[in-house]
Amino acid sequence: MLKVAKQQKSSKSKMSREMKDYSYLSSKPTLEEVQSWGQSFDKLMKSPAGRNAFREFLRTEYSEENMLFWLACEDLKKEVNKNLVEEKAKLIYEDYISILSPKEVSLDSRVREVINRNMLDPTPHTFDDAQLQIYTLMHRDSYPRFMNSAVYKTLLQSLTDTSSEP
Repeated sequence: MLKVAKQQKSSKSKMSREMKDYSYLSSKPTLEEVQSWGQSFDKLMKSPAGRNAFREFLRTEYSEENMLFWLACEDLKKEVNKNLVEEKAKLIYEDYISILSPKEVSLDSRVREVINRNMLDPTPHTFDDAQLQIYTLMHRDSYPRFMNSAVYKTLLQSLTDTSSEP
Protein backbone atom coordinates (compact mmCIF):
# COMPACT_ATOMS: atom_id res chain seq x y z
CA MET A 1 0.00 0.00 0.00
CA LEU A 2 2.79 2.40 0.95
CA LYS A 3 4.68 1.54 -2.25
CA VAL A 4 1.61 2.33 -4.38
CA ALA A 5 1.13 5.67 -2.60
CA LYS A 6 4.78 6.59 -3.23
CA GLN A 7 4.45 5.66 -6.92
CA GLN A 8 1.30 7.77 -7.27
CA LYS A 9 2.98 10.70 -5.51
CA SER A 10 6.06 10.33 -7.72
CA SER A 11 3.88 10.12 -10.83
CA LYS A 12 1.89 13.22 -9.84
CA SER A 13 5.11 15.08 -9.05
CA LYS A 14 6.60 14.17 -12.43
CA MET A 15 3.41 15.15 -14.27
CA SER A 16 3.30 18.44 -12.36
CA ARG A 17 6.91 19.19 -13.32
CA GLU A 18 6.23 18.40 -16.98
CA MET A 19 3.12 20.59 -17.03
CA LYS A 20 5.01 23.38 -15.29
CA ASP A 21 7.92 23.08 -17.70
CA TYR A 22 5.72 23.80 -20.75
CA SER A 23 3.09 26.06 -19.22
CA TYR A 24 4.57 28.97 -21.21
CA LEU A 25 3.51 27.32 -24.49
CA SER A 26 0.11 28.45 -25.69
CA SER A 27 -0.32 25.15 -27.50
CA LYS A 28 1.92 22.11 -27.51
CA PRO A 29 3.95 22.06 -30.72
CA THR A 30 4.53 18.94 -32.78
CA LEU A 31 7.87 17.15 -32.88
CA GLU A 32 8.31 18.27 -36.51
CA GLU A 33 7.65 21.90 -35.56
CA VAL A 34 10.20 21.84 -32.72
CA GLN A 35 12.75 20.14 -34.98
CA SER A 36 12.19 22.87 -37.60
CA TRP A 37 13.24 25.51 -35.06
CA GLY A 38 16.71 23.98 -35.21
CA GLN A 39 16.80 24.47 -38.98
CA SER A 40 16.51 28.25 -38.90
CA PHE A 41 15.86 31.20 -36.64
CA ASP A 42 13.19 32.39 -39.08
CA LYS A 43 11.20 29.16 -38.59
CA LEU A 44 11.44 29.59 -34.82
CA MET A 45 10.22 33.19 -35.00
CA LYS A 46 7.33 32.33 -37.36
CA SER A 47 6.01 29.75 -34.91
CA PRO A 48 3.88 31.08 -32.00
CA ALA A 49 5.01 28.16 -29.83
CA GLY A 50 8.59 28.75 -30.95
CA ARG A 51 8.44 32.41 -29.97
CA ASN A 52 6.98 31.44 -26.58
CA ALA A 53 9.68 28.84 -25.92
CA PHE A 54 12.41 31.26 -27.05
CA ARG A 55 10.91 34.01 -24.91
CA GLU A 56 10.98 31.69 -21.89
CA PHE A 57 14.66 31.03 -22.61
CA LEU A 58 15.37 34.77 -22.99
CA ARG A 59 13.74 35.31 -19.60
CA THR A 60 16.36 33.00 -18.05
CA GLU A 61 19.07 35.10 -19.70
CA TYR A 62 17.52 38.39 -18.55
CA SER A 63 16.98 39.52 -22.14
CA GLU A 64 13.25 38.92 -22.59
CA GLU A 65 12.85 42.59 -23.51
CA ASN A 66 14.34 41.82 -26.94
CA MET A 67 11.44 39.49 -27.79
CA LEU A 68 8.89 41.83 -26.20
CA PHE A 69 10.21 44.73 -28.29
CA TRP A 70 10.18 42.64 -31.47
CA LEU A 71 6.57 41.55 -30.80
CA ALA A 72 5.50 45.13 -30.06
CA CYS A 73 6.99 46.22 -33.41
CA GLU A 74 5.13 43.43 -35.20
CA ASP A 75 1.91 44.60 -33.57
CA LEU A 76 2.60 48.22 -34.56
CA LYS A 77 3.12 47.22 -38.22
CA LYS A 78 -0.45 45.87 -38.33
CA GLU A 79 -2.00 49.11 -37.03
CA VAL A 80 -3.79 51.34 -39.56
CA ASN A 81 -5.38 53.93 -37.26
CA LYS A 82 -3.02 56.93 -37.16
CA ASN A 83 -3.94 57.86 -33.58
CA LEU A 84 -3.30 54.30 -32.39
CA VAL A 85 -0.02 54.21 -34.34
CA GLU A 86 1.12 57.33 -32.48
CA GLU A 87 -0.01 55.94 -29.13
CA LYS A 88 1.63 52.54 -29.66
CA ALA A 89 4.83 54.12 -30.99
CA LYS A 90 5.05 56.33 -27.90
CA LEU A 91 4.57 53.30 -25.63
CA ILE A 92 7.21 51.29 -27.49
CA TYR A 93 9.60 54.22 -27.23
CA GLU A 94 8.98 54.62 -23.49
CA ASP A 95 9.17 50.89 -22.80
CA TYR A 96 12.15 49.85 -24.94
CA ILE A 97 14.05 52.80 -26.42
CA SER A 98 14.18 55.38 -23.64
CA ILE A 99 17.39 55.24 -21.63
CA LEU A 100 15.18 55.59 -18.54
CA SER A 101 13.36 52.33 -19.23
CA PRO A 102 14.26 49.23 -17.21
CA LYS A 103 13.42 47.22 -20.38
CA GLU A 104 15.67 49.26 -22.68
CA VAL A 105 16.98 47.27 -25.65
CA SER A 106 20.56 47.62 -26.83
CA LEU A 107 20.70 49.75 -29.99
CA ASP A 108 23.52 51.63 -31.64
CA SER A 109 23.51 55.42 -31.80
CA ARG A 110 22.70 55.56 -35.54
CA VAL A 111 19.48 53.56 -35.03
CA ARG A 112 18.55 55.69 -32.00
CA GLU A 113 18.93 58.85 -34.12
CA VAL A 114 16.70 57.35 -36.84
CA ILE A 115 14.05 56.51 -34.24
CA ASN A 116 14.19 59.98 -32.72
CA ARG A 117 13.59 61.49 -36.18
CA ASN A 118 10.82 58.97 -36.93
CA MET A 119 9.07 59.77 -33.64
CA LEU A 120 8.31 63.30 -34.94
CA ASP A 121 5.68 61.68 -37.19
CA PRO A 122 5.32 58.01 -36.19
CA THR A 123 4.27 55.38 -38.73
CA PRO A 124 3.83 51.62 -38.42
CA HIS A 125 7.47 51.38 -39.59
CA THR A 126 9.00 53.82 -37.09
CA PHE A 127 11.08 51.08 -35.45
CA ASP A 128 11.98 48.94 -38.48
CA ASP A 129 15.74 49.58 -38.23
CA ALA A 130 15.71 48.91 -34.49
CA GLN A 131 13.58 45.80 -34.91
CA LEU A 132 16.00 44.42 -37.49
CA GLN A 133 18.95 45.16 -35.21
CA ILE A 134 17.31 43.33 -32.29
CA TYR A 135 16.24 40.43 -34.55
CA THR A 136 19.84 40.11 -35.74
CA LEU A 137 21.13 40.28 -32.16
CA MET A 138 18.75 37.50 -31.06
CA HIS A 139 19.66 35.43 -34.15
CA ARG A 140 23.42 35.71 -33.71
CA ASP A 141 23.66 35.78 -29.93
CA SER A 142 20.70 34.16 -28.17
CA TYR A 143 19.48 31.64 -30.76
CA PRO A 144 22.63 29.44 -30.72
CA ARG A 145 22.47 29.31 -26.91
CA PHE A 146 18.73 28.51 -27.07
CA MET A 147 19.43 25.56 -29.37
CA ASN A 148 21.82 24.17 -26.73
CA SER A 149 19.60 25.07 -23.77
CA ALA A 150 17.70 22.80 -21.43
CA VAL A 151 14.48 24.59 -22.47
CA TYR A 152 14.85 23.45 -26.09
CA LYS A 153 16.46 20.06 -25.47
CA THR A 154 13.93 19.03 -22.82
CA LEU A 155 10.99 20.02 -25.01
CA LEU A 156 12.47 18.18 -28.00
CA GLN A 157 13.18 15.08 -25.89
CA SER A 158 9.70 15.03 -24.37
CA LEU A 159 8.15 15.14 -27.85
CA THR A 160 10.56 12.50 -29.15
CA ASP A 161 9.66 10.23 -26.23
CA THR A 162 5.93 10.84 -26.81
CA SER A 163 6.14 10.10 -30.53
CA SER A 164 8.03 6.83 -29.94
CA GLU A 165 5.45 5.49 -27.48
CA PRO A 166 3.23 2.69 -28.89
